[in-house]
Amino acid sequence: MPQSNFVDYVKMFLRSGNGGSGSVHLHREKYVAKGGPDGGNGGSGGNIILRGNKQYWTLIHLRFQRHVFAPNGENGKGALSTGANGKDIIIDVPLGTVAKNAETLENLCEITEDGEQKILLKGGRGGMGNAFFKSATNQTPRYAQPGETGEEGWYILELKLLADVGLVGFPNAGKSTLLSVISAAKPKIADYAFTTLEPNLGIVSYRDSKSFVMADIPGIIEGAHEGKGLGLRFLRHIERNSMLLFMIPADSDDINSEYKILINELKQYNPELLDKKRVLAITKSDMLDNELTIELGKNLPDIPCIFISSVANKGIAELKDLLWNELNNK
Repeated sequence: MPQSNFVDYVKMFLRSGNGGSGSVHLHREKYVAKGGPDGGNGGSGGNIILRGNKQYWTLIHLRFQRHVFAPNGENGKGALSTGANGKDIIIDVPLGTVAKNAETLENLCEITEDGEQKILLKGGRGGMGNAFFKSATNQTPRYAQPGETGEEGWYILELKLLADVGLVGFPNAGKSTLLSVISAAKPKIADYAFTTLEPNLGIVSYRDSKSFVMADIPGIIEGAHEGKGLGLRFLRHIERNSMLLFMIPADSDDINSEYKILINELKQYNPELLDKKRVLAITKSDMLDNELTIELGKNLPDIPCIFISSVANKGIAELKDLLWNELNNK
């Protein structure tokens, strides 16, 4: 089975550079007696820096880069020559990447903008040369400062997709079909559960050359917050969506019950997800007549609701209007 091109989790061993040692050196020049100390300072070690790059949408380029070491700073030299700093190592990551300490799982930083840079591991400072320690009472110090040791350890880079609208629903609710109809994305579609095994992003064109980003998140099942199904692996992608579009098919046994299960899974995973704006789309509604549509509409959750059919292109334009208005607080 071929490996997926979507990688949203990597574990790496990172090490920043050590600082260079200061130099112990006495000035030597013809006709200059007792020239005094002129040892230069050591250079700083290289940093490990994360940089946002909008050209990436997955961490696959880091899958086999398990160890990254920044160069050490060079030692100081005579004639007050400072050692060169170690070169910084810049790791490009997609927007929405979170860096964690692998042992404590503490969130260290997150990258959300293109070109944004954050130092994940700072290089060690260079040591001071003996010229720095010269004083009125110590004219010829014969010692210098060693450079500081850099930082090292195992770190986790975890991607949480950035999208305006996240699609939430049980497997086979029509999320991938909607994304394929409403955008240029081409997700895998089939009539069985868990067709989608990785998130898909699509840009939805709107009026006057406007657009918004929609993410198709793999289906949730009851117990997803406990790791059942594909839940835990992809629930985190919902955290970065501005708004959630719940999708429940019209032939569901109980629309309200399914909606409550989905809400409960999000709540159990992260209660803050319930603070996001929500819209409910009743999919596959081409199988409903007007009378049944009206009847179902009387007992729906108290959030903006719309009946759609991606296959019949029913309600798609109205759905775009609704999403755009909700996104822009209209």
